[in-house]
Amino acid sequence: MPLDPVLLVETRGWLAKAHSDLRAAEHEFLAAPPLLDDVVFHCQQAAEKAMKGFLTWHGRSGGPADRICVEISLPWRTRRAGPSGGRGGVLHCT
Repeated sequence: MPLDPVLLVETRGWLAKAHSDLRAAEHEFLAAPPLLDDVVFHCQQAAEKAMKGFLTWHGRSGGPADRICVEISLPWRTRRAGPSGGRGGVLHCT
């Protein structure tokens, strides 16, 4: 089955954006001192864009209004319940 050229371009676009965010994270990490808030932000953005690329490739993307929700387990928040009801979890939607 031949690849859909439009799908290929869209998927590559998302993955290129993810790669750019990873490069930005690396740049911020190498700063003296490292800009850790920015590093975490760019890593989160890279993961989101890679996921959108994956969903696009598999025909699961609904466009720019798509929302991706993940529950992030934060080890330093284990003593209280997170907003989603789980212990230490943070529900993040983009």
